[in-house]
Parts: sequence; C-alpha cells; structure tokens
Amino acid sequence: MATGKKKGSGNQVILPPAGEMKEFRKTNEAIGLRVTEGRLSLLSRKLFNVMVYHAQQLREPGTYAPIATEAAKKYFWIPLAEVARDAAYESNDTEKLKAHLEELQNIRVHMEDGIQWTSQRLVSAVSLVNPAGLKKRGGQVWFGFAFPPEVQSSVMSPGAYTKLAIYYQTLLRSGASLALYEICRRYLTNPSKVTNRQEWAWWYGAITGNPITETIPEYKYFKRDIIKPAIAEINLATDINIELIEHTKGRKVIDLQFRVEEAPQASLNFPAPPVIDSELLNRIMTLGVSQEEASNFVATNEEAKLKAILTQVESRLANQNLTKVESPAAYFKHALKNGYVTPQVIAKQTQAKRLAAKEDVETPEELTTRYLAARAKDAYELFKEQSEEEQNEVLDIFKQLGRRVKTGAANMGSALFRNEFTHWYAQRLWAEPTPEDLLSFALEHPRAASVGKK
Repeated sequence: MATGKKKGSGNQVILPPAGEMKEFRKTNEAIGLRVTEGRLSLLSRKLFNVMVYHAQQLREPGTYAPIATEAAKKYFWIPLAEVARDAAYESNDTEKLKAHLEELQNIRVHMEDGIQWTSQRLVSAVSLVNPAGLKKRGGQVWFGFAFPPEVQSSVMSPGAYTKLAIYYQTLLRSGASLALYEICRRYLTNPSKVTNRQEWAWWYGAITGNPITETIPEYKYFKRDIIKPAIAEINLATDINIELIEHTKGRKVIDLQFRVEEAPQASLNFPAPPVIDSELLNRIMTLGVSQEEASNFVATNEEAKLKAILTQVESRLANQNLTKVESPAAYFKHALKNGYVTPQVIAKQTQAKRLAAKEDVETPEELTTRYLAARAKDAYELFKEQSEEEQNEVLDIFKQLGRRVKTGAANMGSALFRNEFTHWYAQRLWAEPTPEDLLSFALEHPRAASVGKK
C-alpha cells in the first residue's frame, strides 16, 4: 500500500543571473552514491561538486598550474578563494578545510551500471600551492585536485547525467538536504516525476552519506530528524518541490519514493521594496569593504545606525588635522562593532527618514522577526504531522530544557506555550537565517502596507 503525505506549500524560486547559476553535468551513477567507507558530510559533498564544475570548465588537467612540475600537469587547478566561495565555506580556517578535503579522499564508493561495477575513492589527490610560500603572507593560494581514472572519465564525459547548479547547493544547510535534492532533481525530467522505489534503509544510506550498518535508527526517527527537515528545506530554497511517498505492509513502512515537481518561478512584475540600499552599499564599499561584506552589513544592521557611523567615519577620514587612517575598512568595522554613535542620534535619523518618506520602513530586525515567525509556523505544521508518540518525544526534549510541559496536545492550547515551543522547534530543525535567506523571504513575502500609510 502506498501513502502520500500532503505536500506543504512549495517555493516560488527566484532565479539569479545565468552566470551565477554555475551549472555542471553530474553522471547519474554519482548521484545517490553507496558509501562503503568514510562519510559524506555537507561540506565534502559541496567540495566534490565544486571540483566537478571547475574540472568541466577547465577541460584539461594542468591548466593554470602554479608550479612547473610534471606532477602539477596531472592536477586541475583553481584559486582556493574560488573553492571557498563556491562551496559557501565562510571560515578562514584553512586547516579545517584541509580536513574536509582529506575526508573526501577517505571515502570509498561503489559505482555500478549495466556492464560494470567499480569500487574506488572519489578523489585521488589534493594539493595546496602558494608560489610565494605557504607560510608567508601574500601571494595566491591554488587548490589542485585529481580524480581516479573511472571518476575522471565520468566527470569529463558523463553518459546519462543530471544538470545541477552550484547556486542551489549554497542555499542548502545540511548534507541530507543536498543529497536528497540531487536524487530528486535527477527525476524531474522523468515522465513519471517519481523516483525509484527503494527500501527505506537504502534511502538512509543515500541521504545521510553513511555506510548502511546494523546500527541505523528506526524509521520513525529517520523520518522525523532527517527526511522531514530535508523536504522542508528543499521546498523552501530550491527550484523543485518534493513529496514523500511511503509504501507500507500492514502498519510498517518498507519502501519509499519521492514525487518531484518543478517549482514555479516567482513573478516579479512590480518592484519589491529594496532590502539592500545600493547607495548605502556603495558608500561602504568605497571604504574598501568587499561587496559581500557590505551586503551583510546592510542586511543585518539598522539603516540609521549604518548611516550615522558612515557619516562619522567619512568625517574622520576627511579631517586633515588628525593622523591618517591607514585602513578605512578596518576603522569602519571597528566603529560599527563598538557603536561610536549614540542611540539618540540613531533614533533621530530613523524618525526623520520615516517622516520624510511618510511610511513605516521595515528594518532588518523587523524582517528577521517576521521571518522567524513564519518559520515557527512551518515547524508547527511539521510537528502536527507526527504521531502522538513522536510528538511526546519532542516535548520531552523541550521539557528537559526547564520548560513547563503538560501531557500531549494540551500544551498547544496555550498561545504563549505554542509560540515559545514552535520557535524553539524551528531553531532545532534549521540553522540561523543568513542575509540571503532574509532577502529571499522579503522578495517572496513582501510586508503588507502599513495601516497609517498615505
């Protein structure tokens, strides 16, 4: 017997410029890999896809080799900064990045088609090179990588493949979400729009990237902790909407499939209220701050506070009677962090702007509050779909944090309890929102006009 869960509200995808999609072809045998040794984490999955994308762009090993050796000619080379950006690696910790690259080398997978079975490593070698010296400041660090023969053949000349985009993988926050997205994306062009039917244990291995052992969790925990959050994230952030299909024998779930549909593109027939003030962005970038950092500052700080601090910084830089500021960017960041302007100045600027515009402008803090409220509502819908036993298990965890919890559904009768619980549960399911998350939410869910707006 097959049962389908009612699909939650899907996303309306907002496509970036074509150049930012960074599409690549991934052979179908490399999607849903059966890991027999090691573990595929979120970052290792992203790094492998980044390698595939750049290898297909470069076409030949040895291109841009930073050192003139015979060994370097056998590697694909890209600047390490590009790897970090494309993999959405937001840390400067190179040692941690090295650990994840080594993790890729430790992964053994099985690849199989109608005529061949192969057991091999995903990546055969990785290298970091800085012609100026790895231990010296300055110069450019290059990342080199090489595939085993069978993997390189499938990367460079994939037979049956699925077209994927680096852009969407940067929006996903868990390895399970990325793995499930790739598998379902493969079936988007299939006439049935339904994935293959497999035992749920197979799905556990394919989605988590863990070898299938006797210690895998019960299905109800796999569904609660991995499948449901992954579905919610995919439907919110990517270009597809998916739905779980359970095949049961009696009351026991034995097999799973997923139904997949293309997400409708968001209609932007009228301009949405700008979340990023381009003029303010340019003022910050003039100080030497990168566009990415400047966008984060604008998206996560009160506009009035930013403008007040910018005015003070610009005034300080223009003052010829004081010592020259060597790094305007660092000076601005220090001023922003330590709050060189008083709350009274910020309040006056905010009030003046709103009076001039005759409207209530949504601040980054207000947008974040609205985003978290919507996410808490989604978390509550996921909670309600669970069985009574599963709900009580979640409530027990909540109780251990010192909250007062009644029996079963009686808790949800209190609006105060429901508000606190759903925000906590949403935080347990999903990571903290990024500026990109807030921007997407603002575009998809513009705030209703204020009652007093004229």
